[in-house]
Amino acid sequence: MPQPPKPLNPTGSVRERFGAHLRHWRMVRRLSQTQLGALVHVSGNQIGKIEKGERTCRAPLARLLDAALDTGGILEWMCPYVEAEADNGGRDAYKTKDGTDSGRIGVPEAVMLSLDDDTLSDNWSDVRRRSFLTAGGATAIAASPFSHLLAPTEPAQLPAVVRLQDIEQIQDAANVVSGWDNAYGGGGIVRQVATAQLKWASALLECRCPEKIRPQLFAAAARLGMVVGATDFDAYAHDDARRVFAFAAACAEEAGEWHLRAKIYSFRARQAIWLGDADTGLTHAELGLARSERLTATELAMLHTARARAYAKLGDTEAALKAIGAADEAFSHRVPEADPPWMAYYDEAQHQGDTGHALYDIALAGHHQPTAVERFDTAVKLHTDAYVRSRAMSRTKLAALNMAVGDPREAVAMGELALEDVGQMRSRRAADGLRELAALGYRHRAIPEVVQLRERIQEAINA
Repeated sequence: MPQPPKPLNPTGSVRERFGAHLRHWRMVRRLSQTQLGALVHVSGNQIGKIEKGERTCRAPLARLLDAALDTGGILEWMCPYVEAEADNGGRDAYKTKDGTDSGRIGVPEAVMLSLDDDTLSDNWSDVRRRSFLTAGGATAIAASPFSHLLAPTEPAQLPAVVRLQDIEQIQDAANVVSGWDNAYGGGGIVRQVATAQLKWASALLECRCPEKIRPQLFAAAARLGMVVGATDFDAYAHDDARRVFAFAAACAEEAGEWHLRAKIYSFRARQAIWLGDADTGLTHAELGLARSERLTATELAMLHTARARAYAKLGDTEAALKAIGAADEAFSHRVPEADPPWMAYYDEAQHQGDTGHALYDIALAGHHQPTAVERFDTAVKLHTDAYVRSRAMSRTKLAALNMAVGDPREAVAMGELALEDVGQMRSRRAADGLRELAALGYRHRAIPEVVQLRERIQEAINA
């Protein structure tokens, strides 16, 4: 019969604290000591000795452990303190010789010492790369010297059996993150919280689940994945966004959720188009339209709008205008009560703004400028404070259109309002829209108001 693990003392020496952190993260990732050792090319026995504070972990091995366990870098951050404690003859590395706090702020300079022969192989960098490829957008949150105070000493326990309450928590998390994303953008704390929620949800997929609620579990994971992918997209973490959108699409198909699938493919189309791959964007939009008879009129309008934006980027004006016509026709039959909750955002303001984006590229080529202006103007007027980013992006495009082919002074007035909106959030996409506006303003650099707007944009982006 296996012996229970030795209790650890996370408040003891720094080395013991290090060991407690290591065991915590190993248990969170549900790895045995042997399994973790195999990932970082050491023995399971050595992992056990480090956890119990019987052996010091050096910085290179700590980096491997951070990567394998996706800790955000806490173990490597602690290494210099562990080594300093050893150099001080066992005194706490956070204290001076007289026992008072050193007051040291910031990450200490790492001390790169040699490893024992059995701790590292030549392909350690490959292990780190593979681990971070599955990290789901985690960043090094352990850069603060206070972060160790927040690391839990007890692992979060997954349920033995998934319950409806667990699924409801995932749904609630998706709603909260979606609201934050629309109001504040996908960067900063929004993305960090979103990523943590998705990791928990994905872990639940591996737990036992009653067959009758299994589709609901996968649908909830798909919905959360869609929201997290959107935050990654907005933060320009594009590889993470692609991976998360693919995860969400797979979950939606597993759940038989055609409505979620359509929305996820709309996001995939928009990301590809944003990155300049309009052909792939068009493919995603048309994949989203598969079994279109199962979709609502609003969903059809959303996907036809994505097609229009792809065609406009490809320079096919005729096809873009036909797609906008199809989108308008579908939207005219919209029945909000028939839409799933996540489609509530696609109202008149969103439709006018999204079709305006398709018309923007056509307008810059000299076609249908008034139509694009009218749509952006309607979107700006109808968007509420719940959708600050959408309003800001429509305002920015309207200003850019005026700056390029209209009245530059009118562009300045709209650009000032867009700056106010963008200042409330962390959105790389919104910031790029402002950069485009500033670039278009260069041709009007003889106008003082335009010069001032360009300077304000530069200051805002660099802040």
